[in-house]
Amino acid sequence: MSASLNGKTVSLRLVEESDAEFILSLRLDARYNKYLSEVGADIDKQKKWIARSKLEEKSGTQFYFIITNREKSCGTVRVYDLKVGSFSWGSWILNSDKTRYAAIESALLVYKFGFEDLGYNNCHFEVLNGNTRVVNFHKKFGAKIVGEDEECTYFELSKDDFSRTSKQFEKFMK
Repeated sequence: MSASLNGKTVSLRLVEESDAEFILSLRLDARYNKYLSEVGADIDKQKKWIARSKLEEKSGTQFYFIITNREKSCGTVRVYDLKVGSFSWGSWILNSDKTRYAAIESALLVYKFGFEDLGYNNCHFEVLNGNTRVVNFHKKFGAKIVGEDEECTYFELSKDDFSRTSKQFEKFMK
């Protein structure tokens, strides 16, 4: 993994068990969890989930990050569902401590990690229907809708397409 997953105002660092309380605070907050799977308010279960995640990190099958604004934690994001040639990402939450461009920066960092550090040529992911802000966000990055069902809109983004569209976002990383 790249030693530096740093944007202009946010960074990604791998999750630790000590992040369990912060993660639960995000996942249980109605302002942030509308489009996430439900979790219970059990700190021990969250710590066990993180421990399993750390094993998957060691085996290279999943990476769970805390997004920081350089001073404090302000979100989470996961890279997972690693397939031949493609990775997925999600569990993306940003709280009110985020910086102005934290969404753009954290997405750029995730793509940099998947395409450059992990060496994938494609990204696949889904967004729950109704989450129109996030659907539009991904379209601006050049992601293409490849399917829809009652629950989700499915996207793909190639490394080449990302390379072309990411140039317009470079100012957010320097």
